[in-house]
Amino acid sequence: MNSLVVLGTSAAWGYSVVSTFLPSVLPSGTANVYYEAAAVIVTLILLGRFLEARAKGRTSQAIKRLVGLQPKTARVIRTGGAIELPLEQVVVGDRIEIRPGDRVPVDGRVTEGESYVDESMISGEPAFTFAATKVGADTVLAQIIRMVEEAQGSKLPIQALVDKITSWFVPAVIGAAVLTFAVWFVLGPSPALTFALINAVAVLIIACPCAMGLATPTSIMVGTGRAAELGILFRKGEALQTLRSAQVVALDKTGTLTKGKPELTDLTVRPGFDRNEVLRLVASIETKSEHPIAEAIVAAAQRDGLVLSAVAAFQAEPGFGVAGTVAGQRILVGADR
Repeated sequence: MNSLVVLGTSAAWGYSVVSTFLPSVLPSGTANVYYEAAAVIVTLILLGRFLEARAKGRTSQAIKRLVGLQPKTARVIRTGGAIELPLEQVVVGDRIEIRPGDRVPVDGRVTEGESYVDESMISGEPAFTFAATKVGADTVLAQIIRMVEEAQGSKLPIQALVDKITSWFVPAVIGAAVLTFAVWFVLGPSPALTFALINAVAVLIIACPCAMGLATPTSIMVGTGRAAELGILFRKGEALQTLRSAQVVALDKTGTLTKGKPELTDLTVRPGFDRNEVLRLVASIETKSEHPIAEAIVAAAQRDGLVLSAVAAFQAEPGFGVAGTVAGQRILVGADR
């Protein structure tokens, strides 16, 4: 494609130079200039490249956001206590301390303590879940980033078709230009050489492709990047093209469709208790907790328009629940353990 652009624009510019400075060598009425045609073609090509670069830049932000999810350091338990180490120095088997609010730096398994870890990006469902089992390029996050990069760099079946057409299109256009020159040179009016050159140049200018080969790569970059922003990852670029004809989507047990966070859907109370009053008291207590389930209960109360009360003597027992006093009543909320 670039060869046609070079030939077409060079021919248009060269012909214009001749028309400007040596119009006498051209047949009468053919001394026209095509500076604007050469400029527009080059401008469109550069604009296409610029838009493609911008698309790549925007979609690469999705990968950057994924990279940003991984902390730069980890609190590794060594002799004498926990020390802050760069992630590159963490090895398989290290014991990692995760404090409330911390991001999990590497893959691992819980060896001590209890907490809540949002794994919805991985499994589709939030779950309670540390010796390091995988570090560096072997972690799930690193694999996800690698998959997105590979999908963006892969070729769709339709792109292979475009490449195949382009590989034949360029020689065909050059051949047509040569044939045009030969026909006009042999059968054209005098001066035959001048008319042959003019018409050969016309073929090259008209056939110069401005968008071929740009639309498909740009669509892949934008499509996979936008999908990554929405949490949808393509292992292969061809899946993006196949998706257009999909009519049925099957999900396995870990492919649960959720909102990525807990939500209170049902509340059953024992006879003699008012549902709204129970929800109001429980939600009042949960306003003091940072637990995701607590946030879901508070959100449900606010959605129902309930007015929450002030909480006194609040206590939180990790792994069990919370307690406090609301309007003179002692309220306990938690697991039945």
